[in-house]
Amino acid sequence: MQLGMVGLGRMGANMTRRLLRGGHKLVVSDLSAETVKQLAGEGAAASSSLEDLIGKLTPPRATWVMVPAGGPTENTVQSLLQHMQPGDVIIDGGNSYFKDDVRRSRICKSKGVDYIDVGTSGGVWGLERGYCMMIGGPKEAVTRLDPIFKTLAPGRGDIPRTPGREKMSGTSEDGYIHCGPSGSGHFVKMVHNGIEYGMMQAYAEGFDIFRNATSKELPEEIRYDLNLADIAEVWRRGSVVSSWLLDLTAIALAESPSLSEYSGFVQDSGEGRWTIQAAIDEAVPAEVLTASLYARFRSRQEHTFAEKMLSAMRQKFGGHVEPKKQTKTA
Repeated sequence: MQLGMVGLGRMGANMTRRLLRGGHKLVVSDLSAETVKQLAGEGAAASSSLEDLIGKLTPPRATWVMVPAGGPTENTVQSLLQHMQPGDVIIDGGNSYFKDDVRRSRICKSKGVDYIDVGTSGGVWGLERGYCMMIGGPKEAVTRLDPIFKTLAPGRGDIPRTPGREKMSGTSEDGYIHCGPSGSGHFVKMVHNGIEYGMMQAYAEGFDIFRNATSKELPEEIRYDLNLADIAEVWRRGSVVSSWLLDLTAIALAESPSLSEYSGFVQDSGEGRWTIQAAIDEAVPAEVLTASLYARFRSRQEHTFAEKMLSAMRQKFGGHVEPKKQTKTA
């Protein structure tokens, strides 16, 4: 299929490459002309503006927006809409707030343009591993673009089938699902990221307990000088707490057992806050997720080994770099 990709950052560029490898035709656009030139050298068609990108697509057109949530996404969607025709599709694959998707979908629908929101997980590893996708929007438009989603998704791979799914249909086992109407894709991805906060916090706190097992405040007979990298590695093999996040933790600790290159300043990208707001709106107790969000706020004031581990995990799965010039206090 033909697709326009707007935004060639860490994920947008690699998604473009994965689609090119899958035989799709990509027209690309980015604020960086050099990045556009690089992807054009890899097989994509370059464009000099959003209007130029639209002009190089054959109706019915499909454009994938992969820019930061908020103002950049809003401006890009509105600009694309000015040049699109009924039957075209705009896909937001970033981390937008689901209520913004609902609003934008209404605007697009009034002009005959379909709007699809895609919660995308995979980070900097997605080029090779594939991207887990949670999709919201009109069923007909989602179905038409299935070849795009199928190529980006991880596929079934060697993951054992869940017992009881033999009679179930759908694409979830391939790594992508149509969640429902507009906004539902980003709603599911929002809660996914809220859960991610809690899982990361649990690992980080556990390893901080290990690190402090040598404390002189403890009786000598129960002081343990533990090898954190080995613990992470053994847990990867048969443990009930094994996960990809643990795999990334093991990589970080193998590279640097003290995590000395990390300050422990941990950003939050918005989805954690939105998840807690949704829990409040629904009167759902979410103590662990709320506490993990607050821990990130605290990390910007005092830094512990646990925060360094959180920062290391974020860097490993998403390429997130710590803000510069943060004061180290631990």
